[in-house]
Amino acid sequence: MDRWLNRVAVVTGASSGIGSACCKDLVAKGLTVVGLARREERLQELKASLPADQAKRFHGRKCDVSDEKQVIETFAWIEQNVGGVDVLVNNAGITRDTEITKANNSDDLRAILNTNVLGVSWCTRETFLSLQRRKVNDGHVVIINSIAGHNVPFVPGFNFNLYAPSKHAITALTEVLRQEFQNKGTQTKITSISPGAVDTEIIPDQIKELVTDFPMLRSEDVADAVSYCISTPPNVQIHELTIKPVGEKF
Repeated sequence: MDRWLNRVAVVTGASSGIGSACCKDLVAKGLTVVGLARREERLQELKASLPADQAKRFHGRKCDVSDEKQVIETFAWIEQNVGGVDVLVNNAGITRDTEITKANNSDDLRAILNTNVLGVSWCTRETFLSLQRRKVNDGHVVIINSIAGHNVPFVPGFNFNLYAPSKHAITALTEVLRQEFQNKGTQTKITSISPGAVDTEIIPDQIKELVTDFPMLRSEDVADAVSYCISTPPNVQIHELTIKPVGEKF
């Protein structure tokens, strides 16, 4: 991780769960971290929880990644104020309590695609353009995917609706971006990390209560995986990393 000391990492969906854990882990390892989220008060709480020397290197910015204008403005602020993005952790993701065949659910379905697919695309685009403008050749883009991006597990009481298709899109997007980065002659890496169940706000409490013997990962487990992937030698690119809690049945 030494090569990332004092360089800039941006983490989306930083207000809780995996995003918050990634911010804490990366800033503790010496990076300057910009956490993006819609809930600004949570970012302030995160900064206040950090040791003083780390808090100086953490910046929270309110940003809804489903809004392209906000993404462009936020990444421009990052470049102007902290020097541009070297590592991007695309963590922001949502699901909705709906079914694809349910009436009047267009807003829910659109929100999932805008955040989980377009938000990732926009943040990655702005990061790559920042790297190119600064002639930085060794950036790293991490996408927090899901096992639902590779198959659709059956979980009693939980409907994956458009969440699983959005994550399948991310699986394809990872490969498309790998090819684009390579075709542009850069050494910038891209990694998809696909966790199984993680104990975060995205899993409804009723599922945790209804399904017995439902092992889950901690957010910190995924944050550890992010640090591992970005710490590989220059010639090593982890394209896809799948993490499951011991005992997961799907």
